[in-house]
Amino acid sequence: MTVDQLVGRYLDALRAADADEVVSLFAADGMVDSPLYGTMPAAEFYPALFADTAQSVLTLRATMLGGTDELPVISFWFDFDWTLANGDPAPFTVVDVAELDAEGRISTLHIVYDTAPIREAFARQHD
Repeated sequence: MTVDQLVGRYLDALRAADADEVVSLFAADGMVDSPLYGTMPAAEFYPALFADTAQSVLTLRATMLGGTDELPVISFWFDFDWTLANGDPAPFTVVDVAELDAEGRISTLHIVYDTAPIREAFARQHD
């Protein structure tokens, strides 16, 4: 799978709130490091995220490819127009940094964005 295909499938799965599809892009022991949810297995993170989501509109800005001597790292910068399950809007711009394994699956996804503008809405969602 190409980098563009991986990013496209990932964003399509987020839009559709399809936990099975997004988790299929991860290694079996794949992890997500999120500023709101903490670090957890991908198989636990995405159901939690989708339970908190009424709608998400995603707009890709750019994809970047880099890596170490051994394995590739891809980053994708996008707008996440998130509406929480309680109806509160919580939009943000994010960069996801995906470390890939030898099979091209995501081993660790680091989600990077400023949570300050949406913390209050997120807290209301969890009250």
